[in-house]
Amino acid sequence: MAAPMELSCWGGDWGLPSLHPESLTVMAYAKFSGAPLTVNTINNSWRAPKGDVPVLISEDIVISQPAKILNFLRKQKYNADYELSAKQGADTLAYIALLEEKLLPALIPVVFVIVLIQLHTFWVEAENYSSVTKPWFASRIAFPQSLYLPGKMSREALNRILLTRGGPPLYSLAEVEAQIYRDAKECLNLLSKRLGTSQFFFGDMPTTLDAFVFGFLAPIYKVCFPRLQLQEHLKQLPNLCRFCDDILTCYFRLTVSDPALIISLQMDDNLRKSPQHPPRKLTTLKLAAGGEASSSLNRLSP
Repeated sequence: MAAPMELSCWGGDWGLPSLHPESLTVMAYAKFSGAPLTVNTINNSWRAPKGDVPVLISEDIVISQPAKILNFLRKQKYNADYELSAKQGADTLAYIALLEEKLLPALIPVVFVIVLIQLHTFWVEAENYSSVTKPWFASRIAFPQSLYLPGKMSREALNRILLTRGGPPLYSLAEVEAQIYRDAKECLNLLSKRLGTSQFFFGDMPTTLDAFVFGFLAPIYKVCFPRLQLQEHLKQLPNLCRFCDDILTCYFRLTVSDPALIISLQMDDNLRKSPQHPPRKLTTLKLAAGGEASSSLNRLSP
């Protein structure tokens, strides 16, 4: 009998099972691969076993980084990338790198960009932070941590952005912000073009790349921010909006207690050749019109 696996993560709202991109990515991957995870929402990351989230616990094993969580699930034969070719696996890594480079700062590779974009949208943009992010997290953190923890998280986000994007020729925060948003829009356009009319990025089966893109785009798409610069651009790309809505409807409609997995930065050929649990495939999924899928979701909170 397989050892039970428990995922600790931030909770959700606005129809999302989690507002935390890394947590949401892991939850989506688990859904895609069929990994039987139990989700434990926490209101303070300091309560997590390693002081950060998401954290996966299986017996005496504690894993705190999403990429390591992904590798662990693969070793348990829960592999959403089982049917990908070597080229598609390489493409996945390339797009993840792009997300991290170009969306993370305004959340910088596609995935890294998404990450920066998400950080900026939630934690650095002053109006969004003061009217949405700070109140939401503060309301879910116990006193007195609620007085300073959101500010600490905001400063960490700003430091990460400046470390990755600050410096010549971008000397001011305004210049860094402008470049981040240019990169983010370029990244979204690239993802939209890559997805095209397909259900998922590599056909009709969701993979690691789908989990990662969903985890970082869905909060930008769904959260009601007063500053909507990037959200407005995202909503002009209906296939990406439909992509998020379909995953929410088909994989998180009945329960949000199952987790998913983030992107692995290493492809293990040995795992590919070993027996795997077959990825979960939705044979009845139809492409929904933008916005329709979200109406069936209940407003969730941790």
